Amino acid sequence: MRYALMSLALVFSIVASSGCGDGQPDGVLKFTAIPDQNTTELAEKFRPLAESLSKTLGVAVEYVPARDYQASVEMFRNGDVHLAWFGGLTGVQARAAVPGARAIAQGKADPDYFSYFVAHASTGLERADKFPMAIADLTFTFGSESSTSGRLMPEYFLRHASGKGPNEFFSQPFGFSGSHDKTLELVKSGRYQTGVVNYKVYEKRVASGAIDPEVVKIIWKTPFYADYNFTAHPDLEVLFGDGFIDRLQAALVGIEDRSLLSALPREKLIPARNAEFAGIADVARELGMLR
Repeated sequence: MRYALMSLALVFSIVASSGCGDGQPDGVLKFTAIPDQNTTELAEKFRPLAESLSKTLGVAVEYVPARDYQASVEMFRNGDVHLAWFGGLTGVQARAAVPGARAIAQGKADPDYFSYFVAHASTGLERADKFPMAIADLTFTFGSESSTSGRLMPEYFLRHASGKGPNEFFSQPFGFSGSHDKTLELVKSGRYQTGVVNYKVYEKRVASGAIDPEVVKIIWKTPFYADYNFTAHPDLEVLFGDGFIDRLQAALVGIEDRSLLSALPREKLIPARNAEFAGIADVARELGMLR
């Protein structure tokens, strides 16, 4: 009870101007997302989703930006937010830190997610079916240290292919860019010769013209793995009543307007369960990223 009261004090405020009518909850449902893209763009794109959920659920909904991947987990653990769009790794970390937390929604493509290893055209590397062992002698950057598609699974596949961890595999110091967008920009500029990004950000940036696929070239596509998901904090049931998390799940899965999901970006959300991310948890434990 003490934990729930502290959590409420931190996260939800009484807002006279929330727009909720008589008989409606006066708390604010605050949610966040891992900043795997430009944070300013994410804040703007999440506003329509917040407004839509507010109308559907009858409560005030507000997006709260996260500084970095681990900050999003800490915000959830501390009760500063009660809903978060996590990657596979940050999701299992958050749910491990908050007993009763539930993965409730994921993109239709998320059970079969993958990453691209990319290289600057000057390296001469071309796309192949096998892991690109030649990157060992080139400069390389992961994304965020806590990214599933930009670090966890790429490192797992690297270890599986080479029998070595990154420190032993790469002949030069490797980096962590902090986000997929930054990884692409670093490889585009030549600051790093190679890197790894999730496929959705790469394809989005190519489609927008921000990245030339003849300059930042795909050299390997990873096997599939589960990734992004919305995870709900159990205190939502305290704040808004029993069954609220199920209502929230139904609201997310029921979204038909694709523009509301542009920040994710996803065309459609489907239900998710904690058990679907057991494989991610196993890999995270194997690599020392989850206790």
